[in-house]
Amino acid sequence: MDVNFNYVHVKASSRLEEMTKDKLNKLKERYDFLVAAEVFFKTENSSSNEKGRICEIKLSLPGPLIFAASNQENFDQAINKCVSEVRSQLQKRKEKMMSHT
Repeated sequence: MDVNFNYVHVKASSRLEEMTKDKLNKLKERYDFLVAAEVFFKTENSSSNEKGRICEIKLSLPGPLIFAASNQENFDQAINKCVSEVRSQLQKRKEKMMSHT
């Protein structure tokens, strides 16, 4: 699966990329219809109670894109939350695809 990383106001990190690729490859093993992923890492500099470390994952597959975003205290938590969200969306999509066969 092709994975593209984008950084917005964040220094590129090979550790974050490897962690994310590992989690996405596990999803690819389970959901073989995945084509590509686009991952965004962002920081938000606001004075409110926002946590400020944002991860967004956009998955390409047959049908509409799957998207998840998470704003957490650190990128590790944000990645885990995003992957969990896309996993549940993928499961729903797979169930829907199975019912049409």
